[in-house]
Amino acid sequence: MALIPVSILTGFLGSGKTTLLKRVLSESHGMKIAVIENEFGEENIDTDILKTESKEQILQMSNGCICCTIREDLREALQLLAAKRRKGLVEFDRIVIETTGLADPGPVAQTFFMDDEIAESYLIDSIITLVDAKHANQQLDDRQEARRQVGFADQIFLTKTDLVSAADKEALVHRLKHMNPRAPIQAVHFGDVPLSEVFDLRGFNLNAKLDIDPDFLKADEHDHSHCDHDHGKCEHDHDHGHAHHHEHGKHCDHDHAHGAECKHPHHHHHDDDVKSFVYRASRPFDPAKLEDFLGAIVNIYGPRMLRYKGVLNMKGTERKVIFQGVHQLMGSDLGPEWEAGEARESRMVFIGIDLPQDIFKQGLEQSLA
Repeated sequence: MALIPVSILTGFLGSGKTTLLKRVLSESHGMKIAVIENEFGEENIDTDILKTESKEQILQMSNGCICCTIREDLREALQLLAAKRRKGLVEFDRIVIETTGLADPGPVAQTFFMDDEIAESYLIDSIITLVDAKHANQQLDDRQEARRQVGFADQIFLTKTDLVSAADKEALVHRLKHMNPRAPIQAVHFGDVPLSEVFDLRGFNLNAKLDIDPDFLKADEHDHSHCDHDHGKCEHDHDHGHAHHHEHGKHCDHDHAHGAECKHPHHHHHDDDVKSFVYRASRPFDPAKLEDFLGAIVNIYGPRMLRYKGVLNMKGTERKVIFQGVHQLMGSDLGPEWEAGEARESRMVFIGIDLPQDIFKQGLEQSLA
């Protein structure tokens, strides 16, 4: 039986998760979707969709979708749904897990890797993060959960962009890209987004693509000091004043007393603890050295490593080696062969909380053949 794809929907309160979910649940798309509200005992936000009393609440919707509110273990709910599906009691093609606004999607994603029983039935497709453009800067400043949700994302949907200026939106996109250059960012209006952009994103596939926003790499090319020693190069983190990106975005609030000072909505500079960096090397890696090094850093920094992925040039194989991880869980696989004439460059992106780039970089350099 094919594995059931799972999408994890995350985002802060008010970011529009429920609006997107309602749309997914009520539209006639012919898909049978089971939604799990992973609540952890919080007040259920959307009682009109999910009016249920008992502990095991599975509610069939008119278009064939199913809702299931869980106040206890996610694992139990997934097993229950898989068992009912096998017995033909419920029918669904995929699952969406909606996390609470304050949840860290990491442990939810890890469930699908760590638990053999769950891994036999389900396959995690992607983590989708909704970001409320109007309140995002404040939330990202104040709450690490919000920053983590951005770091984990495979796809970011920006909501409420009609409530902010073009300059503020651009500054926010810039900020998000530095936290997570892997995830495409797209503005959506009231959850109105084609389902093809919500499902089957294959964010966790070990595929040979490593999508990093190209502007992010370009900015790095000219922005900063590289450590370019004829082999590895590390693109540095970006918390040194971005003022030059935002100058043109300043706008004054002129509708107040003319004596008042100019308010700059984004203080040109957010030193977020969730950051990303990209490492590239043209020399091949020594497989044993790299494995030892990655094993060691995942052991030490795993809880702070949100997502990481790489397409690697390994000594001793003509094929690309694809690796990725969430927290302490890391997997790798052989990809396609390097094509004739293709530059055999290893590229890795690490997204995490205050990761010590110099230690990572030095260890990666020392793992080159």
